[in-house]
Amino acid sequence: MIFRQLYEPLSSTYTYLLGDEQTGRAILIDPVISTMERDLAEVHRLGLKLAYTVDTHIHADHITGALELKRAVGSKIATPAHDNLSCTDIGIEEGKPFQVDGITLHPLHTPGHTEGHFSYLFNDRVFTGDALLIEGCGRTDFQNGDADALYKSVKEKLFSLPDETLVYPSHDYKQRFVSSIAQEKARNPRLGDNKTLEEFKHIMANLNLPYPKFIDYAVLGNQQCGVCPKDLPENLESYCQQMNRSPQG
Repeated sequence: MIFRQLYEPLSSTYTYLLGDEQTGRAILIDPVISTMERDLAEVHRLGLKLAYTVDTHIHADHITGALELKRAVGSKIATPAHDNLSCTDIGIEEGKPFQVDGITLHPLHTPGHTEGHFSYLFNDRVFTGDALLIEGCGRTDFQNGDADALYKSVKEKLFSLPDETLVYPSHDYKQRFVSSIAQEKARNPRLGDNKTLEEFKHIMANLNLPYPKFIDYAVLGNQQCGVCPKDLPENLESYCQQMNRSPQG
């Protein structure tokens, strides 16, 4: 199995490339439109063909590359069925493995950051999207976010995985690449160290985070599987410009 962790610096987003060495087919988890050329170059460099893009949720801080990648190379789009997006080729559901040749993702519905959020378990690792970050978690104050639901998702679905399971999130803002379930259970300041639901809700209610500057454009664009709005303010145009950047991670 081929695995690459790729980084988009504007929104601090991780994209994950998984490739089947035998068939040459690959998937990208949480691709970003501004780095799609970089991602395709990496796919081609490895001698792979992109078969699917897979998103963990409807993102609020960047535009997914799913639709433009489909237009460029014919890859299909997989998104959580819960979001009921008309642009999706395959709706992902918990209990139904998502398989591309030798790559099998086990979807876990992990709502809380968004209502339709999914994590994907793959062998010894789990791609947690924004549900569980390295020593953090996604915010719960927009897109039908729910602190109670996120607490339950992490405690009952993610923290129930084997301690040695590697945690690969959708974002990190401190140049960290990977964690583990054991580390997050012990060190996560919001959800670890046996935090109670009430403690977690108090933490989340007092984050005092600013309103996401790109959310009003990103959510609408991502509900269409990755359409950049035509009326982007000049200070936000870089979110949709193509950038060729080297892989990191």
